[in-house]
Amino acid sequence: MIRICDNCGKKLDKDTAALNQKLMGTETELYLCLGCLAEELVTSEEELLAKIEDFKEEGCVLFD
Repeated sequence: MIRICDNCGKKLDKDTAALNQKLMGTETELYLCLGCLAEELVTSEEELLAKIEDFKEEGCVLFD
């Protein structure tokens, strides 16, 4: 399923969509691109990208 940022309309890649589910809960209906998600969580895009890699290394099934 293709997800679009609910804030700016940018298309989300599968890892960004999975990160939204991981951080906001698998039942979330709000999806944000990395930039908007970083702004919402008061962090940087680089930190979010690092979290994606951490979750992948941990074997999180959302990032398959």
